[in-house]
Amino acid sequence: MNNFLTDPYNALQAKTEAQKLAFAPITFHTARTLRDLGILQVLSNAKQTGLNAQQISEKTNVSEYGVKVLLDMALSAHIVLWQHPNYVLANLGHSLVHDSMTRANLDFTADVCYAAMMHLTEAIEKGTPAGLKELGDWPTIYEGLSLLPEKAKQSWFEFDHFYSDRSFPILLEKVFKDKPKRIFDIGGNTGKWSLQCVNHDADVEMTIIDLPQQVEMAMENAQEQGFSERIKGYPANILDKTAELPTGADVWWMSQFLDCFSPMEILSILQRIRNAMSDNAKVYILELFWDAQKYEAATLSLNATSLYFTCLANGNSRFYRGEDFLEIVENAGFTVEKRTDDIGLGHTLLELKKLNQ
Repeated sequence: MNNFLTDPYNALQAKTEAQKLAFAPITFHTARTLRDLGILQVLSNAKQTGLNAQQISEKTNVSEYGVKVLLDMALSAHIVLWQHPNYVLANLGHSLVHDSMTRANLDFTADVCYAAMMHLTEAIEKGTPAGLKELGDWPTIYEGLSLLPEKAKQSWFEFDHFYSDRSFPILLEKVFKDKPKRIFDIGGNTGKWSLQCVNHDADVEMTIIDLPQQVEMAMENAQEQGFSERIKGYPANILDKTAELPTGADVWWMSQFLDCFSPMEILSILQRIRNAMSDNAKVYILELFWDAQKYEAATLSLNATSLYFTCLANGNSRFYRGEDFLEIVENAGFTVEKRTDDIGLGHTLLELKKLNQ
């Protein structure tokens, strides 16, 4: 990972990069439009031969003017190459067409974040998700997930599941090594993890603890797949300190959940879990720490997504630096028995036990 100790640009390079930033929204929409109109796909099909503007126009039903004005900007963005008289797809353009991570990130930015980011200054100044009003009238995005505009809802869940789903095989092996009989899935969302667990182990019972509207959605999914007997719902606002938590779990599970809260809220949640859990129970936390990433692109993605939390989710949460998060864990009365980095697409799994048992 880049340690960010040195300036990568000289003065001239910095000026060039500044212009890229100044026109970044235009470049973004150029890439999105080229993909959505099928222009990048027909260039991908043409391979290294490429196509001229008239040929692209005929294959996509986009006017020749539209093809040229988009692809000339794409030349400046290094999305395509110019081999007179043809445009040829560059490596960057190939990623825009074929890379599933790029698609998930781009759709999430376009459909969920883009309009909201115009309110980022207000969000920072007020500490509230000021951009959320672009999608609906809720205190935080979590109350509105099931009510989001359809395109935004689809892109939100595809983004969320893209990063979590690829970790499932490794996680199931680790969590079930001690054959837990009862697992509490806190922030269970649509029930994907709980469904993975009941499919993996025929004896385990799951309880999804989440907001009422999320539990309702998860229970519908559990019923559709025939697991309503082994997956139960426990509607609760985890931030409500007066809300009683259930007891009796062997494992308390939180996946990409605590990054949805401020440090003091995380501390409160963990303290309440510690008070409710048995001495022999374990807590598993799956998180993404921006300073634990192998690749600079991953660090950038996480730091950018933190600003989604700022502007849309709740105004006060983020993806944390690992050492900052571990300090909260310790202050909540837990010790980290095991930390596993680089699971799936950069996740870290923390296995916690109560201190001073």
